[in-house]
Amino acid sequence: MGQDLFDNEHQRNLDEMRDYKVVKANDLIQKTRFNLTLQEQKIILFLISKIKPEDLELKTHDFKILEFCQVCGIETDSGGNYKYIKNTIKSLSDKSFWIEIDQKEKLLRWIYTAEISKRSGLISIRLSDEIKAFLIQLQEKFTQYELIYTLSMKSQYSIRLYELLKSYEYRHGHIFSIEELKKKLNAETYNRFQDLRRYSLEPALKEINELTDLTVTYAVEKVGRKFEKIKFDVELKKDSFERFRVFKQIEANLGGKNKPKQTKTSLRVSKKN
Repeated sequence: MGQDLFDNEHQRNLDEMRDYKVVKANDLIQKTRFNLTLQEQKIILFLISKIKPEDLELKTHDFKILEFCQVCGIETDSGGNYKYIKNTIKSLSDKSFWIEIDQKEKLLRWIYTAEISKRSGLISIRLSDEIKAFLIQLQEKFTQYELIYTLSMKSQYSIRLYELLKSYEYRHGHIFSIEELKKKLNAETYNRFQDLRRYSLEPALKEINELTDLTVTYAVEKVGRKFEKIKFDVELKKDSFERFRVFKQIEANLGGKNKPKQTKTSLRVSKKN
């Protein structure tokens, strides 16, 4: 009985963390180029989801490796989790990225400081103050979504493309040049569009349509024999059956018990980009 109560409470805590909101300025999504692995992206989003609406400064966040793995549905029986997460955070802290502001490109970093206790498995991380303006006290031109939609994704392209399309959801879509999209997705190694579609776009869109609140279709535009542009049509899933199916799929992938919530769709304060 006592163990059942503990397990239920533990699962409720996991579900609560998975339901945290990720809120980013649109510029941090639409005007950036970066090269992050799947788990590096998930760590950043996990940290951003811990920012509260009333926060005035970026704080140091403490969490256990076990907690992070359970939230993300990572196998926790492996003895290699400590080393794996440690190496991932090291790689993440070494990475910088470009953002275009006022026709200038500025180099920023994700992580200010990180510390891990080998004995307790406790991680202390603080995001860089360089990105504070894109995360704290946002009043307009921002995008908001639930962390859970990204947690069971398996492709590094899925999270990035989902964020981009989510930021244009209010327009019901967006048109990218092929070269622009390749840069945004860090998929410039695919010289042929057929390879970009096979190894990047199709796997990402499959996960977005199956695991998120968006339904996305696309069409490709050619100039002569060359693929030049790609037009995405984006709609919010409003059908309750569809949303239930999404949460059941996420639950199956994560091994959790998240249930679809009857909440109003999150709104942007501003609909201008």
